Amino acid sequence: MPSSVSRRELIRKFKTFGYSGPFSGGRHQFMIKGRQKIRIPNPHGSGDIHISLVKEIIRQAGISGEEWDKA
Repeated sequence: MPSSVSRRELIRKFKTFGYSGPFSGGRHQFMIKGRQKIRIPNPHGSGDIHISLVKEIIRQAGISGEEWDKA
């Protein structure tokens, strides 16, 4: 895995896993797959999301690192 992922790439990969969105939420946008909902970080200066946060998001979604890399 790289040291960071762009927000656009994060959304693209979650779409390949069957998530729809992103939808507007209270403080963050989110994506949905069935009854599962994941929060998408807001864009900041560079727009890149640190890999530690990406790993936490994919862990919550039940996606392994290997599956994520292949998507």
